[in-house]
Amino acid sequence: VHDTNHPTVDFEKFIGKFPVLGVCYGAQLIAQKFGGSVVKSNKREYGRAILQHNETDDVLFKNVSTQTQVWMSHADTVAEIPSSFQLIAHTDSIPVAAYKNKNGSFAKPVYCLQFHPEVTHTLQGKAIIERFVRDICNCDGDWTMPGYIDEAIGKIRSAVGKEEVLLGLSGGVDSAVAAALLHKAIGAQLTCVFVDNGVLRHGEADQVQQILGDGLRIPVTCVDARAEFLGALAGVVDPEQKRKII
Repeated sequence: VHDTNHPTVDFEKFIGKFPVLGVCYGAQLIAQKFGGSVVKSNKREYGRAILQHNETDDVLFKNVSTQTQVWMSHADTVAEIPSSFQLIAHTDSIPVAAYKNKNGSFAKPVYCLQFHPEVTHTLQGKAIIERFVRDICNCDGDWTMPGYIDEAIGKIRSAVGKEEVLLGLSGGVDSAVAAALLHKAIGAQLTCVFVDNGVLRHGEADQVQQILGDGLRIPVTCVDARAEFLGALAGVVDPEQKRKII
């Protein structure tokens, strides 16, 4: 956070081009990058705090009480915000709990929050995130899970065409969802292979076949490789070595 040339963040790619919401470390990083300062705090905040703001006209705090409980988790703090930004909220412990760019300093809004709006202990965090997503980023909120399924199926059909797909099933959620989407999209062009390696939970191999084969009607080729896997694991006690063998 104290390195103005932080190697993992290329600010020029998004600051000014898109609305930005910097949270906790993100707020500190933006302060440091644009000429502010970040120091080790004398009053580390971890847990509930009371946020105070007077920005009743600011879109981010629309319908948010001027005093509201938030959740903090930081040992460093923003001691000075950059000159191109303005303070919009504080707590009893720290002077910089939230700040934003001044009008005209960037083409798109930049908001920085020291607290965490995404956790339930920030009582009005959902409202703050909703204001950022809907009113600042202008997102419509028209995404639905059925809509995603239709979109994913369309993309799969476009990518696969008349080719065939081989899917390795682990029995976990990721590969099972992939199997369900692929089966809906391309039907008989899909071949699913499930390998019983002998180290699954009791009855899990049968459960995978039952749920996918009998329940979802997805043909699954099952390979009994228990002897091969357990033979390779015989006498091995180190967990990491076992993982690599499997």
